[in-house]
Amino acid sequence: MSIGDDAVEVRAQGWYTLAALHGLIDSRLERALQASSKLSVVEFTVLDVLSRQDGWHMRMQQLSRAAALSNSATTRLVTRLEDRNLLTRILCVDDRRGIYTELTAAGKRLLAEAKPTHDATLEQALAEARETPELLPLVDALHGVALV
Repeated sequence: MSIGDDAVEVRAQGWYTLAALHGLIDSRLERALQASSKLSVVEFTVLDVLSRQDGWHMRMQQLSRAAALSNSATTRLVTRLEDRNLLTRILCVDDRRGIYTELTAAGKRLLAEAKPTHDATLEQALAEARETPELLPLVDALHGVALV
């Protein structure tokens, strides 16, 4: 194997390790949020992102980027959440093509109810991941990022 091949192998192994950590966390969060609040992880993420706007609307494109979804997946998700009265869409006054999204009072309440479950489950999943030697460096890195 050449030096280039070794570098590719190291990056690939790092990616697989990151994917394993993500899968562990995502599956724990999915089960816990569904059981406690009837929310998926991505639904929780959208509500959480919108809650951090401090009274401002968020454009659909911004929401797509923040939730790591395609524009079409974001539109479908927003429609489902709107049907549940958890968020609302608002047409942009200055640009009729622009659509903003914001939480409703019901969305804020559900997020507040779901957040303790989310946070506790995330902490438990990270503690579990710390027990796997391959995942430990990533968990430590996440804790370092949270402190910055």
